[in-house]
Amino acid sequence: MKLIFSRKGFDSSAGGVPSPIFPDGRMISLPIPDERSKVTYADISYNGASLGSLVAQLTRERIPAHSRVHIDPDLAQDSLQRLAGWRPIFGQTGPAQGHLRNNGVGPGDLFLFFGLFRRVENRDGIYTWVTNVRPCHVIWGWLQIAEVLPIESSKPPSGYEWAEYHPHFRQEGESNNVVYLASRHLEIDNVDTDSLPGAGVFSFFSTEQQLTAPFAEKTTTWNLPAWFHPTGNRMPLTYHRNAQRWRRQGERTELKTVSRGQEFILDCDEYPEAIGWICDLLRKQQFGKTA
Repeated sequence: MKLIFSRKGFDSSAGGVPSPIFPDGRMISLPIPDERSKVTYADISYNGASLGSLVAQLTRERIPAHSRVHIDPDLAQDSLQRLAGWRPIFGQTGPAQGHLRNNGVGPGDLFLFFGLFRRVENRDGIYTWVTNVRPCHVIWGWLQIAEVLPIESSKPPSGYEWAEYHPHFRQEGESNNVVYLASRHLEIDNVDTDSLPGAGVFSFFSTEQQLTAPFAEKTTTWNLPAWFHPTGNRMPLTYHRNAQRWRRQGERTELKTVSRGQEFILDCDEYPEAIGWICDLLRKQQFGKTA
């Protein structure tokens, strides 16, 4: 199995601000704007309200509530009205998809979606950023691949009509345009996954999901378990072959990640510890327990 760290959601360039962590610990990744999409921020439901109002507040109306949105990956069933047959879905295209294809990413592999987050507070009914709290990279969702569906037209093939709303069906003519469809349940050989869903979002923040090292000057400096360090002949996380990016720190590993790039791939055959790590992370989010 391959584990893919996939950078998605608002940041300083796409959206212009981080995604929010609320005072009670809830969190949501804000999808980036996309004028070609059929869906608007106002169409998306979050915690019983329209996401459009929150986006407008956090961007100071630079992105109005009815702006069109690239809802991708789309992992939460209750966020939109759905047609029968809907499944969690993620699209990729261009060089990023080329990187996934060239590294053999396919059914059974697992995306871990991360993005830039920052704490917010509610002042007189308006959400604003907490001062003196820096943003950080946080894992916010996952999707295990069941199917890879190439996109050849603006209409999904028979049996996938429910996916017609997805923004990648508005990207005709782009190279390597595909969508990944989620498995119903997480399936890992020789591992009891407690019937964990094959895709979903982390509704609440925990320190275990935070990738950015505490007190780091840059959000791209990650604090990881020690076993992430590419010792011996193990292939490191893709895009991170430069040994100067890695440093041992006691029982942890520090990684200075590349500033850009969407998909970083780790081969779990070379890093078997990754299986227990991700399963514990998902169990804690779903059930409040670990193995």
